[in-house]
Amino acid sequence: MSGTPEGPVHTQLSPAREPAPPITERHDALPIDAELHDYRAAFRAAQLAMAVVDQNGLVVAANDALGTLLGTEADALTEQTAADLVDLAADGRTWHAYREVLRGRRSRFRCTRRLKHPDGRSLWAEVTVSPVPDSRRVLLSIADISDRRELQARLRHLQMHDPVTRLPNRTLFFERLSAALETASQEDELPNIGSSDLSHGSYSSYGHGGTGRIGLCYLDLDGFKAVNDTMGHRIGDRLLAAVAARLTECADNDGYTRSGGHLVARLGGDEFAILVEDSAGTEQLADLAQSVLCALQQPFDLAGQRLSVSASIGVVERGARGTTATGLMQAADTTLYWAKADGKARWTLFDPERNAHRMTRQALSSTLRPAVERGEFALEYQPLVGLADGAVHGVEALVRWNHPQFGTLPPNRFVGIAEEDGSIVELGRWVLRTACTQARQWQKDHPRERPLFVSVNVAVRQVWDSDLVADVAGILAETGLAPHLLQLELTESAVMGSAGRPLQALQALSDMGVRIAIDDFGTGYSNLAYLSRLPVSVLKLDGSFVRGFQDEAHANPADELIVEALVQLAHRLGLTVTAECVETSGQATRLRRIGCDTGQGWLYSRAVAPDRIAELIGSTALSV
Repeated sequence: MSGTPEGPVHTQLSPAREPAPPITERHDALPIDAELHDYRAAFRAAQLAMAVVDQNGLVVAANDALGTLLGTEADALTEQTAADLVDLAADGRTWHAYREVLRGRRSRFRCTRRLKHPDGRSLWAEVTVSPVPDSRRVLLSIADISDRRELQARLRHLQMHDPVTRLPNRTLFFERLSAALETASQEDELPNIGSSDLSHGSYSSYGHGGTGRIGLCYLDLDGFKAVNDTMGHRIGDRLLAAVAARLTECADNDGYTRSGGHLVARLGGDEFAILVEDSAGTEQLADLAQSVLCALQQPFDLAGQRLSVSASIGVVERGARGTTATGLMQAADTTLYWAKADGKARWTLFDPERNAHRMTRQALSSTLRPAVERGEFALEYQPLVGLADGAVHGVEALVRWNHPQFGTLPPNRFVGIAEEDGSIVELGRWVLRTACTQARQWQKDHPRERPLFVSVNVAVRQVWDSDLVADVAGILAETGLAPHLLQLELTESAVMGSAGRPLQALQALSDMGVRIAIDDFGTGYSNLAYLSRLPVSVLKLDGSFVRGFQDEAHANPADELIVEALVQLAHRLGLTVTAECVETSGQATRLRRIGCDTGQGWLYSRAVAPDRIAELIGSTALSV
């Protein structure tokens, strides 16, 4: 699309501009009635607002739709300056492009303008200017795209907010955090004042300038998993929404802030964050954390159930200059871990000295590489079940670390560390080889049954730090597993941002016959159009969508519409769709009804040992 960047420009604005050149020779001497003889009726009746403009930029003819759009009669627009109607002189680039079309030096251009109707309402319009064939005149058309802009705004809101709590999600939180750090760094007006000096009493004395500091309360709920496991996700979601409301109230009632509230976000699961811009110091953060603890300790009454929960909170406060979003979150994560390790139901302030002795994380990091050689890792497999036939079509391989000191650890305890120190390459290679070997063994043991495919998670660093394509090709050749029986899962953010080497690797793997799946689809800022250009064959819908499918009595129509739209889009792009976190037969029934291909979740099975999967091969016992 040519033209200029979109901007909120109103028709009343008419900056001075260089006049269009006078006509020295007319090539359109025929009267307008003759030129538009065959098209006058269509022109007048067209729903698209249009005007014919001469070389001097004056309106020769306008249709009724344009008159209606601008709140006047079409005939009243004749001889008016077309540029003034939609303010094409609002900026130099647009005005220049418009004159070039008038002079016949450019075929067409398009721009977006915000127009103000005479009745006071605003509308967004897409303005297109193009030559009239065999004429020196141009056609100016104006399309009202207000509904489209509103839809885009609503979609962005949905993409940037958590569907359960309606709070900003992780994506929007990090966007705001990065912006706040940048702003606070630029407005650091108190370089010589320590955070301990910015007490409640002294804060107001610093006028209207920013403090140049930023604070963060990072918390999760103690015992939330037990609520989900014993009472179900429906009650769990209601609890999360109620917690969100109390956190928002605490943030809005913070007596230190002058701007009326802080950003409260749900980062995922039972994790929340409160971002404090222009922090008044550690005293403010401590008071806020204490108010949150007190608020959450009050019982919750949900659907006849009286629940009590507590929270552990990590508190970080520091100058914005030299601080990054990643560094701040790492400090907050460490501090939250301390709060839990110290007994939960408390807040803990970040301590640089204590941070130097993060024994557990360091212990895991230092023993991760040799743990692969010592055989401390094992794989469990969770079935991927066809919603139409109830049969097990494939399995997802999930790695566990049988740590000699800390016991059995799930992936979220060590995969992040492995990605940081690079040991994910060796670990990922072991997982891939072990999973392919097991899939081939099931195939040998059950030659008459349809073979299962195996799905393996792949970290982006495996693509950058190793030759993943060569590793996959070698392991498939070594194990004898057919390429189409291997599926590689990458996160949505990794796949959507693929370029250069990662994209080349994905394409090579796809050409080899390996299936590529996007895991947790819908949790990030999805670029749906980009899907058609990626070698992806499977979308795995994040469990947050599926949880809205509790049962018919408590159905969320919006969730079903969103999932149905995603399934239809995926199918039109030639993709299959797997729904994660399927926990009830009602969810499975509704997913099957809207065309979802496979399901994965506790309704069918948790992750289990290989021998249990062998018992399920060829069985439709999981049908619901």
